[in-house]
Formats: sequence, C-alpha cells, structure tokens
Amino acid sequence: MYEEFYRLSGKPFQLTPDRRFFFASRVHHRAMAYLRYGLEQREGFIVITGPIGSGKTILVRTLFSELNDREVMAAELVTTQVGPEDMLRMVCASFGLAHEGMNKATLLHNLEVIARTRFAEGKHILLVVDEAQNLPEQSLEELRMLANFQVEGRSLVQSFLLGQEDLRRTLQQTGLEQLRQRIIASYSLEPLSAEETRSYIEFRLQRAGWKDEPSLDDALFDSIHAFTGGVPRRINAFCDRLFLYGCIEDKHALGTEDLTVVQKDMQREVSYARGRTQDTRWTQSSGPPSPFRTEETRDIGVAALQRLARLESEVARLREIVQHERKLLRKAVLMQLDLDAYDDLE
Repeated sequence: MYEEFYRLSGKPFQLTPDRRFFFASRVHHRAMAYLRYGLEQREGFIVITGPIGSGKTILVRTLFSELNDREVMAAELVTTQVGPEDMLRMVCASFGLAHEGMNKATLLHNLEVIARTRFAEGKHILLVVDEAQNLPEQSLEELRMLANFQVEGRSLVQSFLLGQEDLRRTLQQTGLEQLRQRIIASYSLEPLSAEETRSYIEFRLQRAGWKDEPSLDDALFDSIHAFTGGVPRRINAFCDRLFLYGCIEDKHALGTEDLTVVQKDMQREVSYARGRTQDTRWTQSSGPPSPFRTEETRDIGVAALQRLARLESEVARLREIVQHERKLLRKAVLMQLDLDAYDDLE
C-alpha cells in the first residue's frame, strides 16, 4: 500500500526473510564468516544461536545463494519436535531420497550411498538444520552419527545447526559430549547497535528504491532502536507500521511524533502492560518502553506476530526449495539407475 504512495519498488520491511535484504552488521558478518569457514573445513558442526527475529534464517538464505552446486549438495531442514527416525526421514526427504515406510537401517544406508556417490564426484553434503532447539537429544545424536560417514578419514556429511538460545543449553547435556567435540565453531547473535539500526533501516529502504520520500528525522532512528531493542524483525514490524501510518495520514516527512502515535497504537493492539522485568541482554537504552520487550507478559499480539512471521518464512522457504528438490529428485533417480546397472554387473 505505502510502496506506491512513496514510489518504492518493493516492500522494504517485510517479515519474510529475503537474502536481497541481508544486512551485514557486525554480528551477522561474523556469523557468516563462521558459516563460510565451516564450508571450507568440510567437516564438523557449526552452531549459530540467537533469539527469535535476530536474523538466523536470512543467514541461511544468503549462504545458500553463495553455494556452488558443483561442489556442495545442500539441503535445509526446518525442524519440529521429531524423534530420531522421523528426523532421518525428513533428512532423506530434503535430499530427494525415498523415505516412506522405510526402517532406520535403510534410511541410513540410503544416506550413506548418496554421500559416497557425491564424494566420488568431488562434492560433499551439507545439511542446515534451522530451529534446531526443537530437536530432542536422541535426534541430535542421530545427526552426529551421520558425521560418522567417512571415506579416507574425511567426513561425508556436514551439519550446521541454527536455533534459539535453548539450543546452547541442550547441547550442554551429558549425553551430547561426542557431538560437542565435533563443533568447530559457534556464535550467538546479538541485537543491532543504535548506529547499526539506522544503517539497517536505510539499507533496506535503499534496496526498495527509496529517494528520501518520506524524509526521516534524525532523532527517529534512536527512538526506533530504543523501542525495538535492535532486533531486526522487530525493527521491520515497527517500520512497516510507521510507513503505513505515514501513507494513511498523507505524510511526506516522519519524526518522533509519528513514532509515538504508532507506538501507542501497537501497544493497544497487543494489550500492552509494563513488565516487572526486562531482558537486559536485549535492552540497550532507556528509551520508550517497548511491548516487544516485556519478558513476563508474553502478549498474545506478539505471539501472533511471531507465528505469522514463522508462517511467512516457511512459505518462502518452500517456494525456494521446490525447484531445488525437483532437481535433487531427478539426480537421485539417475543415481539409482546407475546403482542398479552396477548391481547387474556384479
């Protein structure tokens, strides 16, 4: 709606992760460096954690855009709370392998066969597991077992684990000692600073063709940072509402007065109540109170916003991988034909 009013080429503050809007802040630049380092090592686990909305999924989108299909066979798995065998089936499905009605031994055999085949072609397999904090201990242990597929001392399957802070606590469990020993790097995302918040907003606007219409008051950026805590998705949600308000009110300049109006509207919508405590790690200033930061209230509106964002992210992910999975399925069929021909020779 406001895109046309402000003559933008697209929506700059959509909640769905889009790699075109990847902003290399200090923390996101470092997280990408760890992921790229992991790719170079071709073994072990990389673990990236951070709260909801901190930018983990867009890291995956950006990483996948850099992959060379000739060297890496990659798949992304967005998990729910699934047991070990169901998790293995999801892994097989992600790589286009048959999985329905098969037992664990067959699932593992199929994964090992494709891993060895890709290795013979000079490739390695990368599995990126998003929302990994939902996996139970036994499922995480199955991922470690996949790392045991080796040829000449080299691992055939590499895994990147992305999740909320609960993932770090899960990995500290006694039964996951062997997995911890295979983690070659881990990193926890932090919020954007006030300066980065301004750069982030301007970056996304410029990506959408912004020509200083509307103009933004300098004081606006610090207030947005204080209100959102520097969390990227929260910044997107608030700025989207701010620009919508500007469009409705026919405003061509936005300032802190407009921010206050939108802030009050959002507080009413989510039944805002002052929390007795705040998440101090994510609160970096004493600016206007934010409905996003009330740790104890768990407002229904915030939960709905988070669910909507997850659904939008899932839809975008499915759109991206449909074509990729079709190609993988075709490769798997061709590979099976090759294996059948080899069996005939034996």
